[in-house]
Amino acid sequence: MRPRPLLVLIGLLALSLNLRGPLSAYPPLLGDVREGLGLAAGTAGAVQTGAILAMAVGSLVGPRIGAALGSTRALGASVGLVALGSGLRGIPATVPLALGTIMIGLGIGVAGVLLTSVVKDRLADRAAAVSGAYVVAMMVGSTIVSAVAVPLAVLLGGWSFSLAVWAIPALVAVVVWTVIMRGDAPARSRVPTRLPWRDRFARLASAYQAGVSLTVYGSLTWVAPTYVDRGWSPASAGLLIAVWSVAQLPAALVMPWLAERTGRVRPWALVVVACTALGVLGMILWPEPPLVGAWAWVFLIGFACGAGFPLNLGVIAWRAPDPQAAAAASGMALGVGYTVAGLGPLLMGVLVDLTDGYAAALCVLLGAAGLQLVATLGMGDVRRPSAADRVPAR
Repeated sequence: MRPRPLLVLIGLLALSLNLRGPLSAYPPLLGDVREGLGLAAGTAGAVQTGAILAMAVGSLVGPRIGAALGSTRALGASVGLVALGSGLRGIPATVPLALGTIMIGLGIGVAGVLLTSVVKDRLADRAAAVSGAYVVAMMVGSTIVSAVAVPLAVLLGGWSFSLAVWAIPALVAVVVWTVIMRGDAPARSRVPTRLPWRDRFARLASAYQAGVSLTVYGSLTWVAPTYVDRGWSPASAGLLIAVWSVAQLPAALVMPWLAERTGRVRPWALVVVACTALGVLGMILWPEPPLVGAWAWVFLIGFACGAGFPLNLGVIAWRAPDPQAAAAASGMALGVGYTVAGLGPLLMGVLVDLTDGYAAALCVLLGAAGLQLVATLGMGDVRRPSAADRVPAR
C-alpha cells in the first residue's frame, strides 16, 4: 500500500534536515580541529573540499544505486551513510575525520538525486514547490547545526563529540522514513540508468546547475573577504553571510511556488539570473551605496542562490518521463554542479592572488550568471505538465 502524499512529504523533510547540517558543523570547529590534530590550514580545508567532490561522485552514481535498491530504500540508506559518517567523526583522529566526512558527502550526493526521483514518483503535481520545501529544510538544518556546533563542543567536551552528535537526528530521520514507507514495494527501473550525457535538456540542466553551484559556493567563500579587504571587520563581514543565508529561505519557497502557480519556469529563472548579475555588478562597481550599503547586493545574490537550486530540480521533475529518468538527469546535473562547486572557489582564489584584488574573482560569478542565462534560454519555457500528461505512478 502506497503511503499518503502528506506522509511522504513529512518523511522527505525529515531526511532533508540532515543533508547539509553535518557538513555545516565542521567550519565553526575548524580552529579546534586544527589545534587538536595538528593540521595545516590546507589539510583542514581539503577535508571539506573532499566532501564536496564526494557529493559529486554520489550524485553521478546515485541513479544506479536507486535502480538497484529502489529509490525509497536507497534514499533511506544514503541518509544512513550520513549518520555512519557523522558517528565516525567522533573518533578524534585525522583518518576517521576525513573518511567520515567523505562518507557524509557521498550520502548527501546520492540522497540529492533520489529526492528528485521520489518527488517525481509520489508528488509530481507539486514537484517545484516540494523541491523548494526540502531545500528550505536543508537550509534550516544547516543553520541550526552551524549555530550550535561550538556550544555543543563545550558542553560535550570536545570537537569530535560535536561532530558525531549529528548521527542521532540522521538515524531518527531514517527510522521515520522507514516507518512511513514500510510495505512499499520498490519499483524496478524500466529504463537505462546511464547518465543522459547525449540528451540536450539534461546538458542544459547541468549547465544551469553548474552556474547555481558556482554562485553559491563562490559567494559563500569570497563575499566576506571582499569586504574585509575594503576595511570591514571580520565580524561585520560575517553578518553579510548571515544576510546571504537568510535571503535564501524565502527564495527557495516563493520562487518554486510561483512556478507552480503559473505553470512556467523561465520567467522566474530569468529573475534569478538578474538578481545574481545585479548583485555582483553592484559589488564590483558600487560596493557600498548610500542607505542600503553592501547589504542589498548580498541579499540579491543570496536570493538567487536560494531559488536556483529548487527551480532546476523542479524543471527536471516536470520534464522527466518517469522517476528513473528524473534520477538520471538530476544525478548528472548535481554531479556537474558539485564538481564546479569544488573547483570554482579555488579558481577565484587564484584570481585574487594574481590580480591582488577581488574584481576579477567576482567576474567569475558574472560568468556563472551568464551560464544560467544561456541554459535557461536553451531549455525554453518549460511548463508544468497537465494531469493527463503525467505518467501514472507505479
